[in-house]
This record gives sequence, C-alpha cells and structure tokens, in this order.
Amino acid sequence: MIDLHLHSTFSDGSLSPEQLAREAKKANLTAAALTDHDSVSGVALFLEACAHENLRGIPGVEISVDDPRGTMHILGYFIDCQSKELNIHIEKLKNGRAARNADILKKINNLGMPLTFAEVASFAGEGNIGRLHFAQALVARGYVNTNQEAFDRYLAKGKSGYAERQRLTPRGGVEMIVNAGGLAALAHPFTLELQPDALAKLVGELADAGLQGIEIYYPQHNPNLVKKYLALAQRFNLAATGGTDFHGKAMPDIKIGRGFGSLNVPDSVLTELDNRRNNN
Repeated sequence: MIDLHLHSTFSDGSLSPEQLAREAKKANLTAAALTDHDSVSGVALFLEACAHENLRGIPGVEISVDDPRGTMHILGYFIDCQSKELNIHIEKLKNGRAARNADILKKINNLGMPLTFAEVASFAGEGNIGRLHFAQALVARGYVNTNQEAFDRYLAKGKSGYAERQRLTPRGGVEMIVNAGGLAALAHPFTLELQPDALAKLVGELADAGLQGIEIYYPQHNPNLVKKYLALAQRFNLAATGGTDFHGKAMPDIKIGRGFGSLNVPDSVLTELDNRRNNN
C-alpha cells in the first residue's frame, strides 16, 4: 500500500516532512510521496527521513494551475528539485501567492472581520501561506466554526474573500514538471466539476502536452468515479495514481494511507509509474 499525495508544514500540512515519514511507516506503507503545494523545500528532508525509516520516498510537488472551470492541480513525481527552471517557476508562484494573500487579508478585514497577517502566518509552519491558513485563523477568531465554513462563506472561488493569483496554464504546469524530469498527473479531477465530455477533452489536451497520469484512487472518489476515471486513463494511455491528500490537523478525518478508512492505493500504481519513468 502506498500514498502518493501528502502535504507537510512546507505548504499547508500540520506535520513536518520527518513526521510524515514516521507516520507513513507506522501506517505500513511501502512508499510515499511528498507533494507540497508549489514548493519543493521539504523534499530533501522527507527523502532522508524515509531512508531512515526504510520507506521508499518519492520527490514530488503539487502545482496550482489556472483554469476557469474549477480547481485544477497538477501533481509531479520524480522531479529534480534542483532544476533551475523548476525553481524559477516556483519562485514566481510564491510571489504571486504573497500578493494574493495581501488581497485576501484586505477583503476579510473589509468584511468586518479584523485579522492580522501574523495570525494567519502562525498556522503556516515553514511553508507558503494559503487559503487553508486563512480558514484556520478565521476559526480561531470565532468568525466561523469550521475550515469548511470559512471556504463556503468567504474563501472559495467566487466568494467575497477570494482573490485570484498568478498561476501557470495547465499545459505550462505539465511542461514544467516534464522539463524537471518528472511525471505529471492530473490531481483529484472531480474538483473541476466538469461533465464527462469536457473532462475528456481537457485530459486529451494535457496528454498531448506530456501528462502521464491521472489521480484515480482518492478519498472523495466513489466507486463510480473510480470506474469512470480508469476508463479515461485507458483511453488516453495514462497511469492511474492515488493518494490521500493528507494535511493532518486541518483535515483530521483523512488518515495517511487510508483516507477516510477504506482507501488502498496498490503498489502496482508505483510500478506503472516506474515503468513510464524508465521508458522516458
């Protein structure tokens, strides 16, 4: 059993890379990937900790890309974290995130909810500050009861506290990962909220750009979605990937390796990714 979608304190997770490696070992995983949002800063620590735990560690990243249809993220596996081009792009994304955070803070304050940047940053650990940290700060202040309520009322796309930020195009995100020696996979496709024909068109376009996988095994993917996404992967010759999207305390119902309890990403998923990597 493996988990190819984990977040650490270097983005919006609550566990350090070293803690993630220990918890993955406790969960009896054979391999795990660190896929922090727009950051590879924790990868070296994660790989070192995985080696210490006799667990296979996979260097990864999750890139936010610009798409008007919904939330789109591209996962990258086996990336070269020293890639100059990769780090230039990540720095641009980091700067865009900082500008967006300032806009969100201004909007939240203008809505009559006083909040300081220091309060938000206190939830971010070593990582990039994101909307989840704003949600946690809003809960701590008592403005909302849960992180989900914060998103539903203020932070989701189109809501009064939302702000856009600089992102790569979907094709650009795929190409950046490929150019850094990685394999690109479309993360949690259900968040795009696309009809089957529209999703197929998108996946076909990304496959032409170098996409190698699609995240199929995921906590929010019911058996019907898994079946549909497997057919889509077969249609476009994509590998099936999977993981929990573990964040820790911010999403306590999701456990490493098991999601809500029934997820089981088989080792064969990583075998397929290895085969594709070796044949590239």
